[in-house]
Amino acid sequence: MDIAENAALVVVDVQKGFEEADFWGPRNNPEADDNIAELIDVWQATGRPVVFVRHDSLKPESPLRPGYEGNDLKDYVQERRGKGAGPELFLTKTVNSAFLGSPDLGGWLSEAGISQFVLAGIQTNMCVETTARMGGNLGYDVVVAYDATYTFDLEGPFGWRRSADEVAQASAVSLHGGGFARVVTTKEVVDAAR
Repeated sequence: MDIAENAALVVVDVQKGFEEADFWGPRNNPEADDNIAELIDVWQATGRPVVFVRHDSLKPESPLRPGYEGNDLKDYVQERRGKGAGPELFLTKTVNSAFLGSPDLGGWLSEAGISQFVLAGIQTNMCVETTARMGGNLGYDVVVAYDATYTFDLEGPFGWRRSADEVAQASAVSLHGGGFARVVTTKEVVDAAR
């Protein structure tokens, strides 16, 4: 696997509100936060660009709503902001795709000549997946560090209910099998980026 010298790491919605288990339900991948932290550290140490994304929910009951402590980035992410040798972008969004946030992610990537990015964050099947799909549609080389993401159990139509692991795996299969992104492990990304 090749990770470009200027590949961006896009850290999606790693916010305190996702710790509220009563709201979200059971989650998967308890190692995700450690893997996200490792990716940020490697990107910052190698001078690569890092994008931090925050979801500002428009739903008044959401733990991610502005003005509520759950909107804040998790401490380990916040503490790393501004510490890298490379460029950094902070953007906010109210929808699932980081490409529809402010400031404009696509414009920032294009201006910097970045054609590859690695995704990590929350939730695997929501904002990570939507950003990956849009990135793939826009012609970027998208890599998803699967074990640096997590999600929650989910109920869909017809009373169908899937566990967080099942939902995450379905997302990974759709992204990878559908050609939107390469879905890999954090170790593979880190080994290639060092």
